[in-house]
Amino acid sequence: MLSKADIMSLYMQVREATMDLVKPLQPEDYRIQTMEDVSPPWWMLGHTSWFFARLVLKHWGDYSPRDEGLDFLLNSYYHSLGTRLPRDKRGSISCPTNEDIFAYRRDVDTRMLDLISTVDEGLFRKMSPYIEIGCHHEQQHQELFITEIKHILAANHPPYQRPYKAMIQQPRQSEGIPTTWLAVPGVQATIGHVDESFCWDNEMAGHEVLLEDYEIQNRLVTNGEYLEFIKDGGYDNSLLWLNNGWDMRQKEQWLTPLYWNSNGGHLRQWTLGGMLPINLAEPVCHVSFYEADAFARWKGETFNIFRGSRLPREAEWEYAARHYNIRSDTGNLLENGAFHPRIAQGEGLLQMTGDLWEWTSSHYEPYPGYKPYSGALVEYSGKFMDNQRVLRGGSFATPRDHLRITYRNFWPADTRFQASGIRLVRYI
Repeated sequence: MLSKADIMSLYMQVREATMDLVKPLQPEDYRIQTMEDVSPPWWMLGHTSWFFARLVLKHWGDYSPRDEGLDFLLNSYYHSLGTRLPRDKRGSISCPTNEDIFAYRRDVDTRMLDLISTVDEGLFRKMSPYIEIGCHHEQQHQELFITEIKHILAANHPPYQRPYKAMIQQPRQSEGIPTTWLAVPGVQATIGHVDESFCWDNEMAGHEVLLEDYEIQNRLVTNGEYLEFIKDGGYDNSLLWLNNGWDMRQKEQWLTPLYWNSNGGHLRQWTLGGMLPINLAEPVCHVSFYEADAFARWKGETFNIFRGSRLPREAEWEYAARHYNIRSDTGNLLENGAFHPRIAQGEGLLQMTGDLWEWTSSHYEPYPGYKPYSGALVEYSGKFMDNQRVLRGGSFATPRDHLRITYRNFWPADTRFQASGIRLVRYI
């Protein structure tokens, strides 16, 4: 268990980091919701504060009628905590105002810091796990904010913050690092979280999985490689696609990854630094599971060296990271400020943490021995174990101290606005 000083430091650091992320926004940016999956920034700022008020202050601290009055607006998906504003309506209301939400955050912070500093040790032991969960919950929303504001700003193409444009731009390379295959020996591996550090309930319990010998790509699939798939008719060949994926590709008229634009014959992509030429050596970004799966099938059928290639199972991804001693606190993560995937550089197994979340073929399901959180938090993870695919590895939007090798992200297979990419594996 974290000490009072550690909890205080974590809380302040997380809350300040969120406010730093919204500083570049104009007042109007806070109110826009471009689709149901994208919440307007005002709601994110309020919801992450409501989480502390509802799950900590109501039980151990100073819970006010003001908190009660915001329950309907700021509850996300906790049915046990009352009725909620429909998710797709978060961008349709004008009150509370931006200033109201800023004031609410400050008020919650004052009450939370006072509670942490004055509560006795017995109550602190009871409430500290909820504060730690609340901090990691807010870090999830920091990551979501980066992908949400990218979708919001894409409607009119103003850059998120002009200084970041120079950080996004990279020297153009025709090929980058060649793809190679790295061997991973078959083994009975322990998968899942096994130590006493923080994790989500869906990462437990640690369990044994039997893996055969396999090989994993040294880096993420690049824009140039994905462009070959497009030019070879990958989006027009139904034989490469799962049935639901093909239906979605036709319904939504997918022809390229999200944010690609070929107006005027010049291939460009929308980034948080503005509209930029596509760098063929960068990892391909903003593809759905269906697109990733179709690409893997095309690659495995078209090129002899990729014969039998496919998306990894999540256990294969996790064990490869352990086998090659990948650290979760390295890589192109949120604190780098690039807000964009970088070209792979170096040797060995690259880009396993940061840059892009990597689609796996695994359905999001409970591990053997899974035990959900208690109380209202039972709704945090388990009820979403339905029609979702697992992603691994973090992205350029993931906070550095929030990520673990065991971290299980999950999204529906047609999700494209998240920072998601592709890595292949194959049996030896």
